[in-house]
Amino acid sequence: MRRRSRKKRSRIHPGGNIFKSLGRPDADEAFAKVELAYNIHTLIEQLGLNQTNAAKLLGTDRARVSNLMRGRLKEFSIDRLFHFLNKLGQDIEVTVRPKRREQAHVHILAKAG
Repeated sequence: MRRRSRKKRSRIHPGGNIFKSLGRPDADEAFAKVELAYNIHTLIEQLGLNQTNAAKLLGTDRARVSNLMRGRLKEFSIDRLFHFLNKLGQDIEVTVRPKRREQAHVHILAKAG
């Protein structure tokens, strides 16, 4: 019989920043990009756009829209994602305030549509 290894495993907390759990140094930025991309994806679907039409509306090419829809966000800055949201008829509001926790963090509140 094989014995199971009793290595300590890290746990990922639901609803939290998975990138922090994975130890990424850019965790807040990566999580913010995912939240913004999710909203863009949702808006594109709500508008019934295919990738070609979405690309025309966003002022980019279909390959980039495909990457965005698949969560491949390395090539997108937060500023670029804000621009896409504006093109989709959304206003962007950024709030800066003193941190409430020991570590400062980034949090995106968005409502698509």
